[in-house]
Order: sequence, then C-alpha cells, then structure tokens
Amino acid sequence: MQAWKTLDKRTVFENGKWITVELRTLELPDGQTIEDWAWIILPEYVNVVAVTEIGRFVCFQQVKYAVDGVSLATVGGYIEPNELPLAAAQRELLEETGYSATEWINLGNYAVDGNRGAGVAHFFLAKGVVKTQEINADDLEEQQMVLLDRPEIESALRAGAFKVLAWAAVMSLALMHV
Repeated sequence: MQAWKTLDKRTVFENGKWITVELRTLELPDGQTIEDWAWIILPEYVNVVAVTEIGRFVCFQQVKYAVDGVSLATVGGYIEPNELPLAAAQRELLEETGYSATEWINLGNYAVDGNRGAGVAHFFLAKGVVKTQEINADDLEEQQMVLLDRPEIESALRAGAFKVLAWAAVMSLALMHV
C-alpha cells in the first residue's frame, strides 16, 4: 500500500495556536488528483487515566461545550510547544488533580481523524497516584473530581458516561493494564 502525496497546500483559516484549516491538493497512488482536500491542524494533546495505590480511578464529572449534559472525563490537556508528551501528561495530572504518579505507561499516540488530521492524542496510564499538592488547574470548565472503582468505571463505559471519544478510548486501553 502506498501513501497519498501532498502536492500543494494553502491555509484558508487560522486562529492562533488553536486551529488551522488548509485546503490541499493530493495525489493518490493510482495518479488521480484530488483538489481542495480539507486538512485540520489542531494542537496535540494528552489524556491520562490515573489510578491510586488502592485501585481507585481519578476522574472528573464535567461539562464540555460540544457535549450534551455532564460527562465523566479523564485528565487531559494540550501539549505546550517543545514539551514532550510524557512531561505534558505529568504536568496535567499534577495541575488538574494535585496527584503525582510512581509509574507511567504509554498507551500510544493516535491520529484524531485519519482523513482530515485534527491533531494527535497521546494516551497514558498513571499508576500509584498519590496526592502531593493542591489543584492548580486553569480549565474553563467546572469540574468535580470523583474516585471510582473498576466496576464503576466499566459500568460507566457501558452506559456511555464518558461522552468524548478520546476519554472512552483511553479508559478502555488503560483497563487492559490495570
């Protein structure tokens, strides 16, 4: 199998570091050309499943603008310029929860949209988390931290309580390691 080739690209919308939209000209392996293929550039981000020493999952109940009602959520945030994904995961965990972890497992990095880009998600499992400082989050959304056991997490996943795909995916991947 051969990859598609980018022949040309032009920016049609830009909003600082948050989003860039390009229209690209692509060449398929069979030589066919596609004009005006939309490509979305978003910042890379991390999501972290945090598990305490006694097996409780650190989650949030929160709202998001694009989500109907309250959702369960994992720790997460954007990777800063020149920041490594693990460092971002460690920073986000500490800022959002006040917890630090003794063990980190990289669960992989994933294209958000295989055809249009839309950023890359880096997933981590933090095990043995303990409270080491006060919360220092700058999130816009109101959040309430909750500690759930594995049966509660599995039930929440089955019920669709993690309403953002990345949160459901990272939690499902993490369960294979806990």
